[in-house]
Parts: sequence; structure tokens; C-alpha cells
Amino acid sequence: MQLDILKAIYARATDLYTRGRGDDGLRVGLRMQGYGDWNLDNVYAFVYERSVELEAGQHGTFVGGIKQADFAMMLNS
Repeated sequence: MQLDILKAIYARATDLYTRGRGDDGLRVGLRMQGYGDWNLDNVYAFVYERSVELEAGQHGTFVGGIKQADFAMMLNS
């Protein structure tokens, strides 16, 4: 169960990291939210912390929420 959650978080963090390499707005958003420079460790920390804030229903629902969450939008808000 925990492995599924961590895999989902890692997958989303690596996707966001790759996307942000070409998007100045995402990099600025991460820095403005206090996570520092754009690197995988900091992006993972952001995605992890936002993931635990998601509504935690049943396991499948929680993992689905992580997979569907718009973390890029969360960075820019």
C-alpha cells in the first residue's frame, strides 16, 4: 500500500521536474513557496507535502488523487 503511494508521488515528481526544466514559472513558483532551487529533491518534497494534504479516502482513491492532482497549478497559486 505505501509502496503504491510512494511510486505515485515519485512518478508525479519526476514528471513535474522534467516539465519545469523548460518552464521558468514553475521554477520561480517552487522557490517562492520556500522549496529552493529546481532540483528533483526539492520538487519531490513539494509533491510529497502537497500529496499528504490531499483528501485521504480509500487507498485507491488516494493514489488516484495523487495521479490526477495538478501540481504545476499548485506551484503557481
